[in-house]
Amino acid sequence: MHNKRPAAISRKQVAAFLKTRPKDSHKGLFGAVTVIGGAAGMVGAALLAGRAALKMGAGCVHVGLLADNAPAVDVNVPELMVQGAGDALKSFPHPNPLTQAGEGVNEKGNINPPVLLIGCGLGQSLAAQKLLHDALVLDLPSVLDADALNQIALRPDLRTLLHTRKAPAVFTPHPGEAARLLGCNTEDIQQDRARSALSLARKLGGSVVLKGANSLIATRDGRLYRNATGNPGMSAPGMGDVLAGMIAAFIAQDIAPDKALLLAVHLHGAAGDALAQQQATLGMSATEVTEWARWLLNQIAPQ
Repeated sequence: MHNKRPAAISRKQVAAFLKTRPKDSHKGLFGAVTVIGGAAGMVGAALLAGRAALKMGAGCVHVGLLADNAPAVDVNVPELMVQGAGDALKSFPHPNPLTQAGEGVNEKGNINPPVLLIGCGLGQSLAAQKLLHDALVLDLPSVLDADALNQIALRPDLRTLLHTRKAPAVFTPHPGEAARLLGCNTEDIQQDRARSALSLARKLGGSVVLKGANSLIATRDGRLYRNATGNPGMSAPGMGDVLAGMIAAFIAQDIAPDKALLLAVHLHGAAGDALAQQQATLGMSATEVTEWARWLLNQIAPQ
């Protein structure tokens, strides 16, 4: 068993990561997120992630969908810029039209690099494998979720590529994905979650959230945190996609990746708790959690 005691994440701690928006704000100040995923039958995963990124304040959100029959627009959230996955990657290094116009700068006068979220509903087809490789080569701040993790577990070349990158990466495995990445079984992961999370951070060269009850966050430099928010009602489809979108949005808004991870994980669970208290635990949906997360974000953000 690992002896390192994880630090608890507090509401006060993560609220301090949020910044006051200047009165002369424009959307170019708040970063761009591009979500790559949505293979046939899983388009909703990428859309959920994109919607969450938008609701958490990202200035510009693209969703690149792999499915041939993917919609050209999200009719429920038309603010998302939807296109084919290959086209979305080709638009880098500046997928935000505001950046091209010279407006995508942060409060320090620096250009915010776009944030890439890949894996939500991506699948493991040859086309998906090429997309992941090409995305990692771009060397942009990245959030890797779901099938991106499953591909990395199977391909040593991708793991090598991860360690050659300079841009930060955040990984969001559930216990099954963690087991595949570490070459063990799920029971081993759950038996010593702290050790598993720290091992993943070392192996992948980035910060990791090991999801589940009392999610654990391990940073690349060996720090360990425990999140106490969340409830069993969140064991529902799409919750991980929403979390990944939230993390990407906060990184895009110039919050350091480790802080963005702590903020998103705490807020995601707290949104589920608020939904359970006010409406229902059974039948909880990822879309509802996104709405509650936005409400909570506005309660803790500096005005």
